Amino acid sequence: MLSNEVLTKIDQEITKYPIGKKRSAVMSALRIAQEEIGWLDPATIQAVADYLEIPPVAVYEVATFYNMYNLKPVGRYKLTVCTNLSCALQGSVATANYLKKKLNINFGETTPDGKFTLVEGECMGACGDAPVVLINNQQLCSKMTAQAIDTKLAELK
Repeated sequence: MLSNEVLTKIDQEITKYPIGKKRSAVMSALRIAQEEIGWLDPATIQAVADYLEIPPVAVYEVATFYNMYNLKPVGRYKLTVCTNLSCALQGSVATANYLKKKLNINFGETTPDGKFTLVEGECMGACGDAPVVLINNQQLCSKMTAQAIDTKLAELK
């Protein structure tokens, strides 16, 4: 199920841990596996578990705890809005509502063209830059006012 390229990358991550502790590479293994198809289907979670020689439920626990892992297909751009208290006090609820209206979707939904998926996220450690939006788990965008959102969406289209 996992390609040779993915297995090679996972092997590189395993070397970062003591011998016999390859289960510690579960987060990296999931990230690498997800990069290949864009999400983690049950067969991929099983393959990661088999490769790391741990129970599938242990891999599933990690995959469901962190919102960086996609358990269903997502759009080309996954927009995660931090809605924790610090961000909420600085306007993230308005940011989320603006994105919902602008994209005509709710949290957990993808636009009909498959371009954007909107996700509600937990603390991203950027309270001083709130409200924040994380794009594809990699690009953190700060001070996301309506104008900043319009600019960013225009860049992504």
